[in-house]
Amino acid sequence: MLVAATPAAPLEEDLTVTLPSWRTVEVERCRDGQLSRASDHVVDEVPVAMVYNGISHAVMLASPMSLEAFGLGFSLTEGIIADRRELFDLEILPRQEGIEVQMTISQERFAALKEKRRSMAGRTGCGLCGAENLQHVVRHPPPVGAGCLLTAASLHHAFEQMARQQPVQALTGALHAAAWVRQSGEVVHVQEDVGRHNALDKLIGTLAYGGVDVNQGYVIVTSRASYEMVQKAASFGISLLASISAPTGLAIDLARETGLTLIGFARKNSHVVYANPHRIS
Repeated sequence: MLVAATPAAPLEEDLTVTLPSWRTVEVERCRDGQLSRASDHVVDEVPVAMVYNGISHAVMLASPMSLEAFGLGFSLTEGIIADRRELFDLEILPRQEGIEVQMTISQERFAALKEKRRSMAGRTGCGLCGAENLQHVVRHPPPVGAGCLLTAASLHHAFEQMARQQPVQALTGALHAAAWVRQSGEVVHVQEDVGRHNALDKLIGTLAYGGVDVNQGYVIVTSRASYEMVQKAASFGISLLASISAPTGLAIDLARETGLTLIGFARKNSHVVYANPHRIS
């Protein structure tokens, strides 16, 4: 349970509800034309409902781990709250059909959320489905801060570290990851999820719980850099986002608008800078 009146502190283990994130199944494996029976590990994917002051706002398909961080990160990047202190309470409640993340937010923020719900038909993990007009689709975060400077070598080293810090991905081969990297290139937080947006929300929630200075590091992800990935990063003040895959045109536009450094195709000691290259040498 989270009580927002306390000062920001690192995310402690006793704040995290541990739920099974993978299971073992029996499979039939074919190799070199030979069939065999074997056991395999598969990741779980469950409906996770974001509930504010008793009202369900969105249901996401997600991996059932780090859900406190997911709830806080989602609330921040979706603009439901502007600061961690506006989230007064958070509780994880397993249900027969899935999991509820029940949150209590300030009355001012809840009133704004209800007004938003009146003009939206629904939401899904794509980030844009259910929006009824262009104002709901394209949000414009304020410019990001100065951020930090880094070298190409430290960026590539960070991606190598992240690959070694994805335990459920190593077991199942089915998860995206988002990682927070210090200026030195040290990976200090990694979050995994079946959805790339969810992994980034979990990471941002972790940073918010810990009161991390976002000008002292950057984010790397194992996915493409879509518009919503840039929007979520910029909305939290993150100044550099690097992805293994390609960005979209709208993501590049938003990165240039907010001053965020956007890097794609970061793999095998190479990368492409699509916006604001001044932070990397």
